[in-house]
Amino acid sequence: MKDQLQQQLSTILAELQYPPVDVIFDKPKVDAHGDLTTNVAMMLAKAVGKNPRQVAQSIVEKLKIDDSFLSAVEIAGPGFINFRFAKSYVVESAKKILREHSSFGRTDAGSGKKTNLEWVSANPTGLLHAGHGRQVLLGQVIGNLLEWTGHTVTREYYFNNAGNQMRTLAESIYSRYRQELGDEYPFPEEGYKGEYIVDIAKEIIAQKGDSLKSVDGDKSYFQKYGEEWCFKRIKETLARLNVKHDVFYNEDTLYSTGKISEVIEEFKKKDLAYDSEGAVWFRATKFGADKDRVIVKSTGEPTYRLPDIAYHREKFRRGFELIVDIFGADHIATIPDVLNGVQALGYDTKDVKVIIHQMVSFVNGDEIVKMSKRNAKTYTLDDLIDEVGVDAVAYFFVMRSVGTHLEFDIALAKEQSDKNPVYYLQYAHARIASILRHAETEHINVNDIAAMMANTDFSLIREKEEIDLLKKLLEFPELVQNCALSFEPHRLTTYLREVAETFHRFYHEHRVINDDKQLMQSRLTVCLMTKIVIANGCRILSVSCPEKM
Repeated sequence: MKDQLQQQLSTILAELQYPPVDVIFDKPKVDAHGDLTTNVAMMLAKAVGKNPRQVAQSIVEKLKIDDSFLSAVEIAGPGFINFRFAKSYVVESAKKILREHSSFGRTDAGSGKKTNLEWVSANPTGLLHAGHGRQVLLGQVIGNLLEWTGHTVTREYYFNNAGNQMRTLAESIYSRYRQELGDEYPFPEEGYKGEYIVDIAKEIIAQKGDSLKSVDGDKSYFQKYGEEWCFKRIKETLARLNVKHDVFYNEDTLYSTGKISEVIEEFKKKDLAYDSEGAVWFRATKFGADKDRVIVKSTGEPTYRLPDIAYHREKFRRGFELIVDIFGADHIATIPDVLNGVQALGYDTKDVKVIIHQMVSFVNGDEIVKMSKRNAKTYTLDDLIDEVGVDAVAYFFVMRSVGTHLEFDIALAKEQSDKNPVYYLQYAHARIASILRHAETEHINVNDIAAMMANTDFSLIREKEEIDLLKKLLEFPELVQNCALSFEPHRLTTYLREVAETFHRFYHEHRVINDDKQLMQSRLTVCLMTKIVIANGCRILSVSCPEKM
């Protein structure tokens, strides 16, 4: 709809010899102002030396108003041009929902762009706690949105199974191993205190008995066993949420293949790195930073910045045209340095999109739920799934903007009422499914799309609530595209709730199953269109659509 209007207005501006401008349409906040509005006349007024309303009038006079397309065009306020679509045009456009069915909403905005999406990337030192859920589901939905808009997406998990954290894991497991054998053995001060460490120790005892007591100095077995145990559980948790990664990239390969040394050498060749106080520094000040950054400590251990720079360089070398990283707010300090480092290596950082999400807190009634991998009492992502279900987890974690703090209300997520947004959405889908099942008793095969289209008298779809619902459904492809391009998946949850609300208004105002067979057929078709859009939206959100509730 916008495309057709845009083409017409662009042609008119050229005929009037007005300066070329981007014709932007918005949806009016007040229904009485029509379906679309543009401020193009106000944008042009100064350049053409006319009053905005005069400019608007000159445009409207040239507009060929086809009543099968537009029912009204009005000039409002200081010079807005408002458009209202003809009911017949809305209905005709909505047939596309039936034709495309499970593909309705897909676009080619990404044009096959080779895209790398990296998220989760938790090191294998423990279970995924409930707080990880926000990043897990954000990445899942963003990946789906990118695919629905034509991007070729590689889903990637980056991890490190070396360094201090892994040594601490090994020492924690070994300590519990000795303690489970009855020894008074000290637990490391910074060790991982979760119950899972005891579980790992018990497994080792079941397999090895006390044969490993003497390896106090060499804990490599405990580290390897712990890493594999943790990674297995992480992957199992992700699988419960239908999250799958195509690539698991080990940070250690950057060292073993010489990529880290290569980056340091290149920086030094470009006079972007230097040695001082026993450490290696990156000249971040050349890129606007307040001070240079250490990339290799005096101990010889690199800081997070260096392997991250090398890793992103490898992404570019692997041919990715768009690189998407999802991080928690605790990473915000190092991101500018990593991007500066990538730029210093000759890559365009506009092709790197970094999404920073704020933290999440959990409440259950009046109780605040706490979690920590180093605390003995950990509220895991599996615990959350067990308590509220996969669908509530998937929906609740993406229903707020990534830039805002998210409070996950466990009690609300468990509630089976209209207050629970995911329940409300699923109930709308189930209600439509029930209506369509009833239609089958009237010998209407709602699963035969061709027959539905052939047997429906679309001219009977004309009530305000029906037209409002179809207009809302027709927003879906553009909404999906905008969510993908802006990396704002929460807008999809808002939209789907609006679809459910608009459907319920239609359903309460107009009886679907009735004695007028032709009218019933037309309203069943509207119901089917709504079911298709809700189902497609839920697929993107990784939320199920029950046929019965």
